[in-house]
Order: sequence, then C-alpha cells, then structure tokens
Amino acid sequence: MPEIKTKLPRVGTNIFTIMSGLAKDVQAINLGQGFPDFDMNPSLHEEVSKAMINGFNQYAPMPGWMPLREAIAEKIHYLYGTNIDPETEITITPGGTCAIYTAFTSFLQRDDEVIVFEPSYDSYVPNIEINGAKAILVPLKLPEYKIDWEIVDKVIGPRTRAFIINSPHNPTGSVLSADDMVELSKRVKDTEIIIVSDEVYEHLIFDGIPHQSILRYPELFKRSFVCFSFGKVYNCTGWKLGYCVAPAAMSKEFRKIHQFNAFSCNTPMQVALANYLNDKEAYQSLSGIMQKKRDHFTSLMNETRFTLQPSFGSYFICGTYEKISEESDKEFAIRLTKEIGVATIPVSAFYQEGTDNKVLRFCFSKKNETLEKAVIRLCKL
Repeated sequence: MPEIKTKLPRVGTNIFTIMSGLAKDVQAINLGQGFPDFDMNPSLHEEVSKAMINGFNQYAPMPGWMPLREAIAEKIHYLYGTNIDPETEITITPGGTCAIYTAFTSFLQRDDEVIVFEPSYDSYVPNIEINGAKAILVPLKLPEYKIDWEIVDKVIGPRTRAFIINSPHNPTGSVLSADDMVELSKRVKDTEIIIVSDEVYEHLIFDGIPHQSILRYPELFKRSFVCFSFGKVYNCTGWKLGYCVAPAAMSKEFRKIHQFNAFSCNTPMQVALANYLNDKEAYQSLSGIMQKKRDHFTSLMNETRFTLQPSFGSYFICGTYEKISEESDKEFAIRLTKEIGVATIPVSAFYQEGTDNKVLRFCFSKKNETLEKAVIRLCKL
C-alpha cells in the first residue's frame, strides 16, 4: 500500500465522534454533540417538498440560489442597517464549517499566523494548519471566557495575517461586547489583517443582548469573511447549509476555492429557505425559544452538584464538577456516560494542548423531557 504522509499529524478521531459513539453504545442521553432532538418548523418541510415537486432539483448557481442571496441581503439590512450586494458579496456553502475552511484557504499563505482564542471550535486550527499557516493560541479569561486584549498585544506581530472570532461562542456560550469590537478595530486598523467571524449562532443570543456582528461595523466588514449556518438557527443541522458574506474582492477569492470544492449546494433546500426568510418572526423568535430551554436546564441543574457558568448564547452551557470529582474532564465525561448514562463534552477537547479546567459542555437544545431525564440521572452523583 502507498504510504500517505498526513497533513494533520496531531489530529485523530474527534471528541464528538468518540462521545456520541460511546453514548450510542451504552444508550446514554446525549447532551454532548450540538444538535436538537426535536424537529424543525413544519413550514420548512412543506417548502422543501414544494420546491422538489416544482422541479428545483438540478444544480443551483455556483454562488447560490439568487432569491436566497437576495433574502439574506434584505435580512442583513433589516438587522444591521448594512447594504450587501447579493450578486458579489454572498456565497451559499455546505454548512458554516465549510464556509470557515474556504475563507481560510482563500487567503492564507505558508508561515502566516492566525490568532485563535481558546477554547475554540475544533475545526479552526486544522483549517489553519492544512494551509501551511500557524495558529497563535490566546486563552480566554475564566470564568467569563472573555478576551484579554493585553495578551493579544503581546502575540500580534508582523506575521499576523488574521483573527478568527466566534460569538455567540462555542463551547462556552460567552458573547463579544461592543467594547470588544472597539478593541478589535484598534488592532486591525491600518494593517493587512483579515478577520474570519464565525457567527453561526447569530440568532441564538439571550437576555436581550445585541449580537455584535461584524456586519454592524463597516470598517471591520471591509476586511472580513463572516460565516453563518442555517442548520444551527433553524434546527436542521443535517441540511449542512450556510453562507459567507464578504466584500466583493474577497468573495471573488472565496469563490475560486468554493467552485472547485463544493461548486454548489442543495437546490430545493435553498429555494425553501429563500421563501422561509421572508418570515422575520421565524428568525426573531429563535432566541426566546432557546433561552427558555437554557433557563429550564439551568433550573433543573440547581438540584445537582454541578456549578453552571453563564451562557448568553448558542446551544451550550458549561459546568464545573469540583464538588463531585478530581478526575480529568475526559475521564469524568467518559465515566459519566458509562455509569450515569449522560454524555457531555470535556472542554479540554477545545484546547490544542488539552488544558483541563475541570469543565464539561452540556447541550440544552433538546426536548424538555430529554433534559429532565438527563438531570434525574445527574442528580445521582
């Protein structure tokens, strides 16, 4: 057999596959992987069926179905007051993760450096390294998981090519503030630094906090790739549809990669989403629905020995277990799955060096009865 020299020598089977496989083997309740166990809005079923029946089953244009791009541009203007050209500045992608990968691949060169805040979504660093660049890891300040801009000043340098930011944040549920956006602006002004902004949980932000999208800030947007996910906000993660918004010149480079990778995305689902986006209430109500699930889970967890940390967005909330065990978070998560029957994700998996702060990530985007059954089991600890 020919030998393949790996491009990602530090990467093995990811923790989501491991924990979900273990959960399935022992029939545990899976609060690990970030997907809902409830269905999406039936209106989306109807729209997809209608699109297929009406013959929208062949390739969509490479950048995406134009009515969908137009609907996205209208939504962006409605939410953020920013004018986006759907012809040249929006590209539909097979999921938010693919959008992030394509963004990095469109501009990174060997030995470039990208500032990554940890804990971080697990695709960021492999995306950077497969392009021959280097991730410069900056730890977020605990327990709030906030950016320490003084540390950023120490690591930013002549090879810094990009920042990747994520708000609402996976895995912690923290969010960037307006002050953070001011600080980011200061550090990229008059530089060639590019921003990749992961905003897949755009509509899942709680407590009336405004989402600090890059799209609110013209000076930041002109150097940014902003990545989104339909799957996360409309509870249809298996659709794997997202999009990237970037200035025309940057989108041109993005599409050079996209056309030879995915080329185009699922047509009937794009047609369905184009129609569904006309219903503003459908996306504006999402934060309230998910906030109720967060609050319900938090209330239930008060009966356990876990200490939950604040979550202001996303599907996730983190908790410490210092009252229960001194095990590593991975060991404890595995035991929790096998013995108690509840699967979680150890947050050390979101650090390249496996930093263990004895924190687990719980996914609360589940049916209330799922959360209730899980907490009954967790109360046994």
